[in-house]
Amino acid sequence: MTDFAESNLAPKTWRLTLAYDGTDFRGWQVQPGERTIQGELQAALGRITGEAPLPQGSGRTDAGVHALGQVASFALQAPIPPENLLRALNRTLPPSIRILEARIVAETFHARHSAVAKTYEYRVFREKICPPFLERYVLACCWPMDVDFLQKAARLFEGEHDFLSFAATDPDLSRRGLSDEEHSGRQAEVNAAPQSAVRTVFSSTWEQGRIEEGALLVYRVRGNGFLHHMVRNLVGTMLDVGRGRLAVDEIPRALAARCRSAAGPTAPARGLFLRSVEYVEEE
Repeated sequence: MTDFAESNLAPKTWRLTLAYDGTDFRGWQVQPGERTIQGELQAALGRITGEAPLPQGSGRTDAGVHALGQVASFALQAPIPPENLLRALNRTLPPSIRILEARIVAETFHARHSAVAKTYEYRVFREKICPPFLERYVLACCWPMDVDFLQKAARLFEGEHDFLSFAATDPDLSRRGLSDEEHSGRQAEVNAAPQSAVRTVFSSTWEQGRIEEGALLVYRVRGNGFLHHMVRNLVGTMLDVGRGRLAVDEIPRALAARCRSAAGPTAPARGLFLRSVEYVEEE
């Protein structure tokens, strides 16, 4: 193999779009002794090019969360054509991670800092028995559900709000109020004061559909940023509304409370997908 790392060429900025099944990984971000998406991608780049840049993702998806269109960026000196890098990465990465697109972009591009919007979706399976091959990717929820109430609740999250009531309160992370893209894991930031929890949600809606195995409910939310566990907390709260455990008019009160205990439970990670990431250049 050519030793790309010894090349004197100027580094080029790369953008990858990738999809992954997050079930068997401890999330995106590298963690000592754990399998992560970022770690697998960095190792694959090292095996192919002799370089080992740390790919920066558009956001740090949690353990068990999946992606249909995650975006990563990094710099490489290796003079390798994009189609060759894509093919080589898909040969060396585990089957649960796939590169959908690889291209060289302007050096100013950054997967996290350049993003202007993200779309997440959460999938709820509505039949009594969930097939085993779907269980990793849906929340099985067979109890009666008022979809009209779900839609009314979803619409209340649209616009600019303080979503602190829907942010994680993990005491070991102390990243309450920090978004997935804003939390670096450094101790200095862990001890820092909470950042703003104000975010803008452009659209928030539930869709009903069917797949071969039965009925499916899909929640889609698009916004300019999301707090840690925010989408899963929105879903857990709305499902309580749909079940009649929580009144729709409790949603504005939960937002105003700025307290995690005012909102509903956290939905499991397995039903959540990072669907897409948008950038100014695409607009």
